[in-house]
Order: sequence, then C-alpha cells, then structure tokens
Amino acid sequence: MTSKLRLNVTVCQLRSEPGALQDDWEQLARHVRETKSDLVLLPEMPFYPWPFWRETFVPDVWDAAVRAHDAWQARLKELAPAVVTGSRPVIENGRRLNRGFSWRPEANDPLSLGHSKFYLPDEAGFWEASWYARGDGSFDSEALVLNYDVTVCTGFLICTELWFMHSARAYGQAGADLLLSPRATERRTVDKWLAGGRVAAVISGAYSLSSNHYREGDGPVDLGGLGWVIGPDGEVLALTTPRNPFVTMTIDLSRAQRAKHTYPRYVEE
Repeated sequence: MTSKLRLNVTVCQLRSEPGALQDDWEQLARHVRETKSDLVLLPEMPFYPWPFWRETFVPDVWDAAVRAHDAWQARLKELAPAVVTGSRPVIENGRRLNRGFSWRPEANDPLSLGHSKFYLPDEAGFWEASWYARGDGSFDSEALVLNYDVTVCTGFLICTELWFMHSARAYGQAGADLLLSPRATERRTVDKWLAGGRVAAVISGAYSLSSNHYREGDGPVDLGGLGWVIGPDGEVLALTTPRNPFVTMTIDLSRAQRAKHTYPRYVEE
C-alpha cells in the first residue's frame, strides 16, 4: 500500500533519429517539469534508430546502440525529479539482451536493470530474435520507489510481451498497480495494440501505460506512435498524437487496488 494514492504519470511518442530525438527530448523535459510528473515511461530502446529492420545481425550497430543508451543515461536527470522507466540494449556475460530499466535521481546507483524481454518477434522490420537473446522468462513485479518515498508495484510487458496475457494476470495477482509497455510498433497496427493494452488492464486490474517510437516520412519501418494511459477496467484515459506527443495523467492507485477484488480478477483458475 502506498502512502500517496494519486500520481502523475507521463507517456510519450519519440522520434529516435539524432536531431529529432534532441528536439523531442527538450520538449519532453519541459513537459515533465510543467506537469510535475512522478513517473515517465519511454519507448522501447528509445535512444537509437530502430536497428531490427535488418534481417542480419550487425555487431557494430548493436554496439553503437548500447553506446548511445549509455550516453543518454546521463541525460535522464533532465527529467528529475520524476522516476524514468523504459528498456535498453545491454551485453551481459556475452549475451545481448533487451532489459527494462528504472532510473531514480536520488539513488546511489540510479539505473536499475530489471526484466529482460522474453517473447521476441522475428519478421520483416522486427528481426529481434535474430539479433539478441531471450531473457530468463521471469515476470517478477517490482516495488518502485517514486518521489516522497511513495512505493508503487510495477510490471514490465515489453512490446510483444503485451500479447501474452497470462503474464498480465500474474502481475495483477502479485498486486501490480502499473503495467509498463515500452514499444516499437507500426502505424498500421496501432488500433490492435491499443486493444491489447485495454485487455491487459482488465485482466490485471492495473493501469496500462505504453510509449512508442514515432517516425515521420519514409523509413525502413513506419513506427506509429500512440502512447496510452488505460485505466484498470480498460477505459482509455489518454493517448499521444503527433500534435501532442507527451501526455500526463493523474491516476488514483486505489482504483487498481480495488480492481483486484472485482470481476474478472477474483475468478480462480
């Protein structure tokens, strides 16, 4: 149980090309300060142009993506005092992984790496299983400490993982208040993804948050934005658009806590 039940959460759509990312980041930082956000969710691997449109793994590209995320980590403080969440590429014991992270400005080791993406697509535009390894398959909820020593229970469903609804249900049974879904998904599929976010919220009794890449004009993959905040009963509370690429909503965590005891969450398997 958190001592503060109302939180400001921010979702976004970001362009990852270097010049565009710089512009979007400055606007996002200003938005986060003005709205007094407590938590920001970034897209999947936000700090490097989406590399997985190439079917063949390119070591230098992966290494460049890791270096870009290392460099941008120093700029997360520009979103303080909000806690920042998302996913990033890492190399651990020789294995390439896509790991969820959280960043707290006051922590001694401010970047905490958590869940590693387990369900990996492998098709045109999204050759992820050809590029990096699956995680260990654990979907453990995380007690995330926000401002003012507020603790919120969160669970990562990174992009494709959103479709494996048993994980959403397990997070709900573990008491998750927020499902965090950083994404890189196409423009033509945004309606389908929004439907998935709504179902995950209903199954878990948690708020569903998602942020996505956005690409304007021609490119190898047409990444379509549409970040969202969805309530515990599947109601759409906020969506990002090209005109409004950042949105902040005040959410009431007591709704997620009550939802755990209502249909269909209480039904035994």
